[in-house]
Amino acid sequence: MSNISIIGTGNMARTIGARAITGGNTVEIMGRDQSKAADLAKALGGGATTGEWGTAPAGDIVIVALLYDGVVPVVAQYGDALAGKVIVDISNPFNATFDGLAHREETSIAQEVANAAPAGASVVKAFNTIFRHVLEKGRPDVFIAGDNAQAKASVEAFIESLGLRPLDVGGLKMAHWLEGAGVVTVGLANHGVGDLDFALSITELPV
Repeated sequence: MSNISIIGTGNMARTIGARAITGGNTVEIMGRDQSKAADLAKALGGGATTGEWGTAPAGDIVIVALLYDGVVPVVAQYGDALAGKVIVDISNPFNATFDGLAHREETSIAQEVANAAPAGASVVKAFNTIFRHVLEKGRPDVFIAGDNAQAKASVEAFIESLGLRPLDVGGLKMAHWLEGAGVVTVGLANHGVGDLDFALSITELPV
């Protein structure tokens, strides 16, 4: 069981929170709008609680479930309140036409989060290649990237508690390519697949 704090009250916060509760984890919801956070915690049930925005999260793993342009500013705002935490960035920095990344350099939101996070915090990229309803109803693979092996192990254990398979793609610099994979999923949805009812996965050959 993991102790999870989720910063955000949107659809991904709700979906991850619901799976986390089902998986036996403790969940805290933190939102700028305290009433929305309280409503989400009540809807999740399972003992979900609310935390005060900007204060130290109760969870060891802090999932930042915000639109990409809000992730780094919020991590910077929380500052030392995130010291010692594992910060999970799930965002996709799509450009306006959803066929590329909003940043042009070989960076990622997760790497920018690491730059903004306090000493002792670790950052892991995860969940960004999965459409919300697929995460809610399916059993997709969850690709993760990060530099701290212990932090990744904690996130992997959490993902496994959701009934999902974590797959490590390497260090945090690989978060750039995971964000690119997010762009690929949108391209597939608009073209080769034609709908949103899929997720990227790994097929292993039989031994």
